[in-house]
Amino acid sequence: MFTNNRSNPGYPIYPKIIQHRMSRIFKIAKLNLNLTPHSLRHTHTSLLSEAGVSIERIMERLGHSNDEITKQIYLHITDAVRKRDSEMFGNLMKNVLKIDK
Repeated sequence: MFTNNRSNPGYPIYPKIIQHRMSRIFKIAKLNLNLTPHSLRHTHTSLLSEAGVSIERIMERLGHSNDEITKQIYLHITDAVRKRDSEMFGNLMKNVLKIDK
C-alpha cells in the first residue's frame, strides 16, 4: 500500500513509520488515535463491497486465495449494503409479480 520512493524505490515502507505518521496526523486532526494502517484495509474493503465490487476482485486486491478469509475477516456488511440488497430483492419481487395480462 505504501512504497518507498527515496532510498529503496518500490520497496514497502516499514509499518511502524506509517503508524507513527498516522498517529501524528490523527492527533492534529483530533481523530481516533486507535486507527492503524490496517484499519485502512478494512475501510477500503468495506467501500469496495458497498460499491458492488465482486468478491473475486476484492480477494485479488487483498491477495487472498480463499474467499472465506475475505468474507470472515473483512466483509462486514454495512448499512448501505443491507439497504441495497433489500431494494434489489424488492425490485426482483415486483418484477416476479408483474404478470402479463
